[in-house]
Amino acid sequence: MFSYNLTPKGFVSLPIAVCCLQIGHGTYSNVYKARDRDTGKIVALKKVRFDTSEPESIKFMAREITVLQKLDHLNIIKLEGIATSRMQYSLYLVFDYMLSDLTRIIARPDQRLTEPQVSLSLVKCYMNQLLLGLQHCHERGILHRDIKGSNLLIDRDGTLKIADFGLANFFVPKPKRPLTTRVVTLWYRAPELLLGATDYGVGIDLWSVGCLLAEMFVGRPIMPGRTEVRKLNFVGFDSGPERTWAQISYPLNK
Repeated sequence: MFSYNLTPKGFVSLPIAVCCLQIGHGTYSNVYKARDRDTGKIVALKKVRFDTSEPESIKFMAREITVLQKLDHLNIIKLEGIATSRMQYSLYLVFDYMLSDLTRIIARPDQRLTEPQVSLSLVKCYMNQLLLGLQHCHERGILHRDIKGSNLLIDRDGTLKIADFGLANFFVPKPKRPLTTRVVTLWYRAPELLLGATDYGVGIDLWSVGCLLAEMFVGRPIMPGRTEVRKLNFVGFDSGPERTWAQISYPLNK
């Protein structure tokens, strides 16, 4: 694991790693488990790589930090500090270390932290926390744009925290510039993104939430399409005929 010292200002110089345990990775980042040299506290270090020849990587890095600094909620992972490395062009974002994530809890019964099975009460607990965290984001004009089980971290007492804001962005009702459709993991991607929409809002996050809600009940992803066409088939044909939905009542839609 890395050893580091976190200053009161939140910026540190990171010495050479003496032991390294990688626990996650992404397009522009890797995540490591680390220990605070002074306090002994276990933390997660997200190593963000940036290259001056790749402006895209710098843009994502800067935006993620800006977004995290605007968020302060129990159900959102908190940016505790930023560590710098003199050895390479990297920043290390410092977060609390979380024991598990929602994907593990859904897939492996032995990883479930509070109850032996994903019961209705546990589903309600996780969904409530997820929606509260998202509400905090959306009220501040922030779209997460990659809601999925592996980005929903869970600690020992069952507290859920939304993590990985690498694809997050700010939104306004009528954006001056088109938003990219290259967001959200395919299995959780909303239909409007699949159809090429570049003007979208909180609905894309809420669609992902709905996919996760169903996944918690059935124990597996409900729309595991390998291509955008297959995913659209799931949405358009595997969701049942119109006559089925015509019989569904919506209590709040009156």
